[in-house]
Amino acid sequence: MKVILLICFGMMNKFGLIGLPLSNPSVLPWRSINGIASSPALIVAPHPDDETLGCGGAIALLRSLNCNVQVLVISDGTLSHPRSLKYPADRLLALREAETLSAMKLLGVEANAVTFCRMQDGLIPTQYQRAVASCRAYITEVAPQIIFLPWRYDPHADHRATWKLIKAALHDLHLSPRLIEYPIWDWDSEQRGSLPASLEVTTWRLDISTVVEVKQQAIAAYRSQITDLIDDDPQGFRLSPEMLANFTRPWEVYLEEIQ
Repeated sequence: MKVILLICFGMMNKFGLIGLPLSNPSVLPWRSINGIASSPALIVAPHPDDETLGCGGAIALLRSLNCNVQVLVISDGTLSHPRSLKYPADRLLALREAETLSAMKLLGVEANAVTFCRMQDGLIPTQYQRAVASCRAYITEVAPQIIFLPWRYDPHADHRATWKLIKAALHDLHLSPRLIEYPIWDWDSEQRGSLPASLEVTTWRLDISTVVEVKQQAIAAYRSQITDLIDDDPQGFRLSPEMLANFTRPWEVYLEEIQ
């Protein structure tokens, strides 16, 4: 059955239909944490909260196995409420980083394992070239055996640029970590795009049923993104209940390029 699913997903790619598995994720095959657990593991987030939304269950499961989990947050997240007077950029940066540290603590990751790059939110595509060297040095130091990073064709430009940044940082390094990609904005069917015909990926689900409650608690730590905590920017960002529902299920979806 697994082979048949891989072939079907490859055919979907050729017709630009990679979004279909996310439209009906119940057809995706299962994998357990024991099948992917590696240490050190690196979780890369374009914005503070993406690591929890996309990989919170995997993080908690990896920590339950005593895997060394490092988290790298690329942007400062200050574009979520750009017109707030109560939370100008410096205060919003501090708030979002504090939320990340709280979420990570719930998932079993201590503050000293979380690194903030503080690239300007919304401008990662224009800044990533000069960040390649620092990310390369960071990855060399961590030497991860597995990297979770955003899906390369995520509709959000910062997410795509983050994938590109990590791939560039890995170039010419004597490291061959397993790369696992997680979708965020592809869960929104109106934003979901198609793929080039040459790309073949396998898509699967990770069972996080034993840690889904703690993942939900970690998501709740991001009050600036899911509540009216910042109430003086009417056009400020807030995750809708419909969008959040995609990340509070007893499984997470991941994609890997077929080698």
